[in-house]
Amino acid sequence: MGMNEEESNQYERLQDLKKRLEKPSQSKVVLVGDVMLDRYIHGYANDLNSRAPVPVLKETNRYDDVGAAAHVARGLESLGLHALLHGVIGKDSAGKIILDSLNEEGVDCKHIKSVENKVTTVKNRLIASRPSLLHNEQLLLRWDIENREDIPSSTLEVLIEEAVKNLDEANVLIISDYGHGVVNDEGAKRLIQRAKEKQIPVIYDPKLTGLHRTHEVDWVIFQSRGLELVRRRINAEDSADCARKLLDEYNWGHLMVLGGADGVTVYTNDDIFHTPCTLTNPLQVIGLIDAACTAVASAVSLGIDIYDCAHLANAACEVIMGQMDNFTLSRENLCLRLDELSWNLSISQR
Repeated sequence: MGMNEEESNQYERLQDLKKRLEKPSQSKVVLVGDVMLDRYIHGYANDLNSRAPVPVLKETNRYDDVGAAAHVARGLESLGLHALLHGVIGKDSAGKIILDSLNEEGVDCKHIKSVENKVTTVKNRLIASRPSLLHNEQLLLRWDIENREDIPSSTLEVLIEEAVKNLDEANVLIISDYGHGVVNDEGAKRLIQRAKEKQIPVIYDPKLTGLHRTHEVDWVIFQSRGLELVRRRINAEDSADCARKLLDEYNWGHLMVLGGADGVTVYTNDDIFHTPCTLTNPLQVIGLIDAACTAVASAVSLGIDIYDCAHLANAACEVIMGQMDNFTLSRENLCLRLDELSWNLSISQR
């Protein structure tokens, strides 16, 4: 028995998505947000310290990776889009690692500002397993090195001015707000206003305490736990009711909610689109929002509709959840995932 009409249509759409992603893109994305370093320390742990009941991690390897907006920028470049990254780092070793890594991968860094006496944020993750199960890891601990002192206003002024100017030649604007000072009320307002004037889609990854900055953006991306926190705060009946209230209050075009193992849901004023996760064993959720931002930027630059955008974002999230050794989305692994989804449809009725 072959595929039914719905499955056949879905198969064709997935294959079309893959073909469109494989074509070279000339799209430019202005990306404004916090830049930080992610450090991963791997090892094994099965002992307790006799003097303090804490796990003891025996380190086997470690590596550094760019994080936050820098992570999104690298994903955009990997999908064939040109990222114009605007952010701030300190003049320190972590900042140098970020610049060296981005330059090595061809990401445009000329709009990243290096500030004296600023500490570049470093998120350290300890990832452990038992000695005999090195491929069955879990996050043991995270600790952050950061300094929340205000970024000099003169630096922010120049940064936002450059970003606004770059919107004149851009196809998409992404604002990635981790609450570290790059995105403030005035800067967000200027960026969104200019994007609206140029009819450029705006994708916003907000802090829940910064929703007041998100009025009239086209795409807002939450994780499901974030939506649940807001639901409780505003006393909404359920997730759909909460989404409707947020769409109405802030005049968003779309709210995309990443549910991890529960899939991706897109809410609009008129409809709800849900794409279930097809992974049998999701491994982790680090980097989900970054992957979704990258996928949505690619989708809107290609003129893909909401339905396929939801499927593309879900496939991107599945790529990230399906591996423990790589948290960055690439065109190669996203196209491979679309192929796998198509294949699963084609053999499901054999």
